Amino acid sequence: MKHILSVVAVTVALSAGMWAQGRGAPAPPPPLEPGASQADVDRAVLAAPAQLRAQATVIKWNPADWTYATLRKGTNTIVCFDKSGLPGQLPFSIECTMMGNMARAAQNMKFETIADRPARQAAIDAAEKDGTRAKPEFGSVWYHLMGQAQDSARTHFTVAVPGATTASMGLPDSGRGGGVWIMNAGTSTAHLMIPGE
Repeated sequence: MKHILSVVAVTVALSAGMWAQGRGAPAPPPPLEPGASQADVDRAVLAAPAQLRAQATVIKWNPADWTYATLRKGTNTIVCFDKSGLPGQLPFSIECTMMGNMARAAQNMKFETIADRPARQAAIDAAEKDGTRAKPEFGSVWYHLMGQAQDSARTHFTVAVPGATTASMGLPDSGRGGGVWIMNAGTSTAHLMIPGE
């Protein structure tokens, strides 16, 4: 029950923040870091809700070691990045999440470079088992915009609920009922799936 209330509280807080941002003149976007391009920033924020884009942090991954450079330091808790064409990624792939998920995002990028799907899943399972799998923030949102090209890309978002189970949240662990459900229940990868989004 506490977890459900946490998710509801996060949703209400995000909604209140979006409502407050809609009142009055919006704050101007933060300045770009030296050497950053506005085109790169504009592309990277496409996965974020429109009202959160102007104040989002934007980073660029270094695929040599999965560290990143900051293109723009935002003022909200959202961070966005363009993964298009990087190892293991679709030709067009944009992602946004919360700043507290950066360790998880970097680890995901490393795992996704393993081309063999069973080997990749085995590496993820091993990290889950030995406790080295970085956990996302409970209740944080992951926004995705991905596809073979930008004009055919689809949006998808999930809400991270690491460790959540049917017993702890009162939600099913399959989508057969047609409502919100927990995918990968009981793991650090557990997340809420919202039908039809």
